[in-house]
Amino acid sequence: MSLFGDGLEAAVQKAFTRPAPKSAGAQMRYLVKQLKGTKAVAQMLRVSQRTVERYVKDQIKKPRPDLAARLEREVKKRWQPQIRARARQKAATTGGIIIDTRARMGYTAPIGSTDQDRIRHLTVALPPQYAARLFDAQEAGATDQQLQEIAAEALKEVYFQDGGRRAGSLEEVRFTDIEHLEFDL
Repeated sequence: MSLFGDGLEAAVQKAFTRPAPKSAGAQMRYLVKQLKGTKAVAQMLRVSQRTVERYVKDQIKKPRPDLAARLEREVKKRWQPQIRARARQKAATTGGIIIDTRARMGYTAPIGSTDQDRIRHLTVALPPQYAARLFDAQEAGATDQQLQEIAAEALKEVYFQDGGRRAGSLEEVRFTDIEHLEFDL
């Protein structure tokens, strides 16, 4: 489970204008249409080609839980690509992204300041350049740790330093023990 990657995907999925197919047959038909054949869908879902054909014809209606999860994940990954791209573009150029998190945060600062980590619940609007960095890193296949570092850097500038108005000598922000994380566009 990728906490940051899944959170960014969920934020983009909120921009969908139509709901994704719900039934197993409709999801299979959609994937067959997207991948142009039952063989490719069968390989992707790790089932037989005949099983895919049965779902397409509604001969099988209820998939196993593991297959249902894979099916839903693959459909949502491909659903409304233009809407998805438009939402990412808007967040990366004008809108920014909102991060809502409850996590242990602290920072490295000069001697004499209180830099002890503590649990904080923050809801912070990040500027578009950080949204662009998060989405670009996600598309490039960044790990969850790399996405977490980008988010920590964004929180350092926006929350702790308030865009350069305070805490100018802050060196590094620690962003660990994440209890809750949610993104919104």
